[in-house]
Order: sequence, then C-alpha cells, then structure tokens
Amino acid sequence: MNRGIRNITIKGFESFREVVDFKLNDLNIIIGANGTGKSNFIQIFHMLSAMINNRFSDYIRSNGGADSFLFNGPKETSKMEIAFDFISSGNGVNSYDAEFRPTVDSTFLLSERRRFDADSWRDYGDTSLESRLPEQKEELNESFPEYRGAGYYVYDSISNWMVYHFHDTSPTAPMRRYEIVEDNKRLRENASNIAPFLLNLRDRYPRNYDEIRESVRLVMPFFDDFILDPVQMGDASKVRLTWKQKGSDFPMQPYHLSDGSIRFICLAAALIQPDPPSTIVIDEPELGLHPAAISILAELLRAASKRSQIIAATQSPLLIDQFGIDDIIVMGREKGASVLKHLDPDSFSVWLEDYSVGELWTKNVLE
Repeated sequence: MNRGIRNITIKGFESFREVVDFKLNDLNIIIGANGTGKSNFIQIFHMLSAMINNRFSDYIRSNGGADSFLFNGPKETSKMEIAFDFISSGNGVNSYDAEFRPTVDSTFLLSERRRFDADSWRDYGDTSLESRLPEQKEELNESFPEYRGAGYYVYDSISNWMVYHFHDTSPTAPMRRYEIVEDNKRLRENASNIAPFLLNLRDRYPRNYDEIRESVRLVMPFFDDFILDPVQMGDASKVRLTWKQKGSDFPMQPYHLSDGSIRFICLAAALIQPDPPSTIVIDEPELGLHPAAISILAELLRAASKRSQIIAATQSPLLIDQFGIDDIIVMGREKGASVLKHLDPDSFSVWLEDYSVGELWTKNVLE
C-alpha cells in the first residue's frame, strides 16, 4: 500500500473556498482550464515543504504575504485550513490538521494537530510562526513506547512527499551544470543534482539505471548512454550530465540536449528511482515533449503509481488520452471558487464508444 494521501481538506486557501475530505487515489491526473486552480493546488505541497524545513514565514512573505493566500483576501476569509489523512510507513491512518491565521506582519500564526487512527487529536503546542512538525519527528507512543507516535509518522510522510518542477531547462539551469558527487541520495525538486544522482544509480542500482537509460532511448533513439565521469574541482569532486550518441565515443555536453530531452531524462529518473517519495507531485510533465514521448511518459507515470502516489496536473489531450476516466480529477470553478471532482466512468461510457478521453476534454464534455 502506498504511503500517500487518502483525503485532503482545503479551506480558505488561494482559490479554494472549501474542499472537504476529497479522496486521492494512487494515480491522480488533474485537468482543468487556465485559472481553475491547478497551480494553487500544487502550491499547497510547496508550502508544506517550507513548513517541514523551517522556512514557512519566508515562503509566505516571498509569495506575496499572508493576505494573498486567503480566499478573496482577508475581508472575506479570516483564516485558512489544510488537513490530510494519509497512510504512514507504519501502515496506520494518520491525520494532520493546520489552521493559519494572518498576522500584522504579512505571515501566519499556525495551530497544528495530529492524530493516529481513531485516537483523539493532539495539539503540537501553542501557536507559532514556524511549523512545529520537526519538533515531534521523534515522537513515541505514550502507551506503548516501543512504537512510534503520530508526530513521527506525520513528519515522516510529509517530509517524504516531493514536488518536481523541471521547467527551467535554460543554458544556465542547475540540471545542466556541475554538482558535487556526494549530492546523490535524493533527486532534488529542480533536478539540480541529476548527474550525481544518476552516477549513484549506475554504481548501486544498475537495474533502475538501465531502465532509465532504456526509457531515454525510446524518446531519443540516437542516445547511447550517460558519461558520468567525476572531475576534481578545487576540494570537491563534481560531475555533470555528459553523454554519448550511438556509434560515437565523442562526449556530448549538457548543452547538446534539447529542452524536451533533458526534461524527459529528469522525469524518467524521478519516476524510476529505487526509493521513491511516497507522494510525487508534477506540474505539466508533458511540457516540451514530442507527442511520441508522451505515451512513454504515461507508461512511466502509471508504473510509478504502483510504488508511489502520483499527482500530475496537465492540459495535454495527448497525455490525458493515455489514462482512464477513473484516473482523472477535474479542476473547475463554481461561484468563483476552485472545486475538485472525480468522474463517474458509467456517465461517459456512451461517449467513449466514439471518442477518446482526450477528445472529450477538448470538447469540454469532461468539465
């Protein structure tokens, strides 16, 4: 069973007035027109990452301040709330609830609670400007000290979720530059350590490395293999994403990779990694990919959902075509607020006799 999110509640956050106990599956393909709130939904996970790393106040200020996070501003919304039920590494159902009240200096005061299964809610302590999640990451069960407490599992799960954002593929993008060899344990959200990460897989997880390489070959038929030779630069050993073409030993440089090609390499590494995050969130994974590569991406997403929970937001009919109606979540607007809806496969059975899922999306039948 994936250690992913079972239900999510969002109140007063950005474009969400109120979404209560919305169910998330192992595979979640989120579609919606521009401005419906897909980016706002993904921002929840960016915010949680900042909370886990004691950067919450800075994150709020650098993204417009507290008022900009409240649904329709502070005159209409006095606070916001985020809550999750999720499966932990201990296979129990844990819950986390956070309430955010704006302060005069453009940030929030947090009130946080956690719960295990049907136990009573437990506060994290007094309100605070930074999340108290890290303070309880070693919590033990009070009744049975040999077992972990809810605080441990809440921290373990949320800190394991990852939002991947591979949009920056410019010539100076971190993924095209040298990175120290030791930064290889976890693929970073912008793939800045893609080269040392692949080097580590080649040396320690050859099966995953070979699967990544074969997936890249399907998208780039001329691609042969990566050349991941560390270079001593001052006191550090560094490596970058050099590679070779079939039939040639000439070392191709990162700048020889097109935007779509290097983005697909990062996607393949994220989805095939041996110890994946329990929840993987990706915004517009199809960006810059050739249509033939999108079907391969869909296969990787579907395979990855058997080991991790996948949440992918897209507007690509070609990518949507690769999934079933029950994999789709539609993001829309009702009375000015973002809403999430699962689709009933039976309601579209007649349509699907003549049209694909992607065609139904382009015809606005799915909205």
